[in-house]
Amino acid sequence: MVPLNDPDAELVAQIGQGDASALNALIARKLSRLLALAQRMLGDPVEAEDVAQEVFVRAWKQARVWKPGEGKFDTWMHRVAMNLCYDRLRRRREDVVAHPPDRADPAPSAEAELIATARADRVRGGMQALPERQRTALILCHFQEHSNLQAAQALGISVDALESLLSRGRRTLRSVLADLAGPPGRRGKGRV
Repeated sequence: MVPLNDPDAELVAQIGQGDASALNALIARKLSRLLALAQRMLGDPVEAEDVAQEVFVRAWKQARVWKPGEGKFDTWMHRVAMNLCYDRLRRRREDVVAHPPDRADPAPSAEAELIATARADRVRGGMQALPERQRTALILCHFQEHSNLQAAQALGISVDALESLLSRGRRTLRSVLADLAGPPGRRGKGRV
């Protein structure tokens, strides 16, 4: 019997029986959100693809033993993706960067693009500077559009604890990025 509260339960059951087309349907349904989550957490599209691929490999293996009703499969997949990202972030801290990242072309004709890129980099940097749990809570709720309940379940915490993480994360991010807004009347005009 397939529980009504998990929209992926039927696909998971089919995958558990070895149905590759069901896995393809799950990939079509979930890939873009998992890639977005991993890319926001890692800041690297290639690593994000590796994480998403590993999530689907694990989904293929886990589907055989998945017990419907113990939670949504989507929540489990997001939790796996977050854990894989955390692992990669921990490894990065241990790695020494051999070459600095490439910079955008500083040609004057690209000035507006550079300002926008610098601003986006500051926001990404601000997000990366947050403690992991605050960053993850913000990513799940604001970029992945999870409800507070779904995000709390993915993080394994209460909704109250999630709301506290969100509040602290927003406050910290706001103070880190305060200079981006600029004085009234100059908001967003080249201040980085």
